[in-house]
Amino acid sequence: MLARDAIRLDAWAGGRDHAIRICGQVLVDTGAVAPAYIDAMLERERSISTYLGEGVAIPHGTSGGRDLIHRDALAVVRFPDGADWDGNPVTVCIAIAARGDGHMEILAELAQVLMDPDRARALREATEDEQVLALLTPDTETREEEEDSV
Repeated sequence: MLARDAIRLDAWAGGRDHAIRICGQVLVDTGAVAPAYIDAMLERERSISTYLGEGVAIPHGTSGGRDLIHRDALAVVRFPDGADWDGNPVTVCIAIAARGDGHMEILAELAQVLMDPDRARALREATEDEQVLALLTPDTETREEEEDSV
């Protein structure tokens, strides 16, 4: 779901809505969503904040915006100078376009990253696409080993 061409590590945004528009445009540019999906992302943010903490937000559209999704995809946009998210500094946005629940595995991996201060910092400070991919790509081999040992 997270392709290398959907990672931007040196963006600038004047605030929350600007950051969401940038994230949405990455999804549009990669062919994952129709341009109107950006409006669905802004609408979602007006109803409930997608700020998670640790400098991370996960903007996504409303359920009504699902028809604007061509394929499930993620976009990771890093704002090195931070973007003001209603008083919270956000340095990483992970934009989600999902018609179903295919994004849940990567959100579970993101939760693991954010619970580990060192990994959360590594995500906020990533300067290479490979770093982001390594942090957010679920390690199925490790999970299978853990399940086998239980």
